[in-house]
Amino acid sequence: MKKYKVGYTTGVFDLFHIGHLNILKKAKEQCEYLIVGVSTDELVQNYKNKLPVIPFEERVEIVKSIKYVDKVVAQENRDKYSAWENLQFDVMFVGDDWKGNKLFEELEHQFKSVGVDIVYFPYTQGTSSTILRKKII
Repeated sequence: MKKYKVGYTTGVFDLFHIGHLNILKKAKEQCEYLIVGVSTDELVQNYKNKLPVIPFEERVEIVKSIKYVDKVVAQENRDKYSAWENLQFDVMFVGDDWKGNKLFEELEHQFKSVGVDIVYFPYTQGTSSTILRKKII
C-alpha cells in the first residue's frame, strides 16, 4: 500500500528530460493517484521572463503520456495552496532545490495546518532544461 492517496507536483516540463521523469516516477511510487500541474506559457513568461521552447499544449501532451501520471492540469499561477483547495491532494512533491526557499517554508506551514505533506526529492544533478537550452544554442 502506498503512503499517500493523492499526490501533486508541478513544473514547466520544457525540453522533457530524465530529471522530469525521475520526479514523476518517485512521486508515483509514493501515491496512488498523481496529479501534475504543467505551467502555462504565460506563467513561465511572468516569473522566468522567457517562454518555454515547447508550447504549453505540447508539454501537456508529453506529460499526459507518461505512465506515472494520472491527471494533468494547467498551472496558471504559483499559488500551491489554491491548487490544494481545488484538487485536495494529501502530498506535494518538489525538487530539493526548493527546500529552504521562503515560498516553500510558508507553504509548509500552510499545508501542515490542513494535513498536507511536502516531500522533497533530490535534484537530478547535471541536467536541466536550462542546461539543455544552452547546449542547443
